[in-house]
Amino acid sequence: MLDNLTNRLSRVIKTLRGEARLTESNVADALREVRMALLEADVALPVVKDFIAAVKEKAMGEEVIGSLTPGQALVGVVQRELARLMGGENAALNLAVTPPAVILMAGLQGSGKTTTSGKLAKLLAGQKKKPLLASCDVYRPAAIEQLRTIARQLEIDFFESAVGKQPRDIALAALDYAKKHYNDVLIVDTAGRLAIDAAMMQEISELHAVLSPIETLFVVDAMQGQDAVNVAKAFSEVLPLTGVVLTKLDGDARGGAALSVRQVTGKPIKFAGVGEKLAALEAFHPERMAARILGMGDVLSLVEEARKSVDVEEAQKLADKLKRGKGFDLDDFKQQIGQMRKMGGLSSMIDKLPAQLAQAAQAQSADMGEKQMRRIEGIINSMTRQERAHPELMKATRKRRVAAGAGVQVQEVNRLLNQFEQMQKMMKQMQKGGMAKMMRGMKGMIPGMR
Repeated sequence: MLDNLTNRLSRVIKTLRGEARLTESNVADALREVRMALLEADVALPVVKDFIAAVKEKAMGEEVIGSLTPGQALVGVVQRELARLMGGENAALNLAVTPPAVILMAGLQGSGKTTTSGKLAKLLAGQKKKPLLASCDVYRPAAIEQLRTIARQLEIDFFESAVGKQPRDIALAALDYAKKHYNDVLIVDTAGRLAIDAAMMQEISELHAVLSPIETLFVVDAMQGQDAVNVAKAFSEVLPLTGVVLTKLDGDARGGAALSVRQVTGKPIKFAGVGEKLAALEAFHPERMAARILGMGDVLSLVEEARKSVDVEEAQKLADKLKRGKGFDLDDFKQQIGQMRKMGGLSSMIDKLPAQLAQAAQAQSADMGEKQMRRIEGIINSMTRQERAHPELMKATRKRRVAAGAGVQVQEVNRLLNQFEQMQKMMKQMQKGGMAKMMRGMKGMIPGMR
């Protein structure tokens, strides 16, 4: 997501490398490129004009201190203005109301409302809430069944509704059910259309009137680009929106919606959908997103994800093994892959790394997708306990047996053993405290690294 914008802005900064200071001339040249980068990313023209004007005003007043280059000074201004454009600070959900707190989900068909409803329920359940999911979409085939399936998968309460009922009646019955069953939060999925029409707007306005939701979230597909802005404007004129959820930020999106929708609606972006899995919903932090757009990565979000996903006790055991400098075996390797999968896989982690590290690791990500991770786990599971502890025992006959057990070719087993051997070497170098040695050891693991 936003890769093209990131690359364009990186080139802009490089053009200022040879300059001694920020002047009206070199700032104007750089901002011309920034403007083109934003327009290519499908950011709304009025938003681009305001953004460029704000950056120009601040950049000319920016003092370039001794430790900064003009390029770094301009990056600082652009990052602050990008963060401001997207909302400044993360806006949390407001659930400070007598239970159940009602969250109304609005948006066009295909924007990801139903899946996002499930993701939000999972997020709230992880915060010790007791959510109830309800669908008022009586028009789209299998919409109710889809939400029921998601609720069952997440083991979250679901209010049964049917196609023949009126959305208003379903909403009132779901609210009554939530009160009687002590649900903290009621998440109501509404019907969308392929385009904005009067009937849909009338229906969702009625639902808002009878439910009096504490949160009305507008769900928008980040891949819609300029269209997303027009849709956001139409919804904000009819509904008192409290926030926005951007979906499909992990897709091949130009990213204009992320930079435009906040300014058009005047409402904060509260969450971002970053994958198809039901755990792939993140709180939206404008300052972190601004850093990612500028190629600085989002290490804070990566650390937060690790805290949620990593088994601390198992991590400590691994750290103790590394400290002793021995004992790192294939069971540990499998466990590290499992932890990586919990964090959304290698591609999700790479997306949050600073640009230079991300580029170095990108070549590996193609080989370490979800399918490959499962294959590696399958190969290790086909080994005996002794073989996992002592991979050097893996000779030709054992390799053939393991390959047959895992349903793969012998070459796959060889590849895994080579990867593990490289990982072992790297672990030993880390144990000796030599970071430089470790980086040299990674050359063979990450193609293109010098």
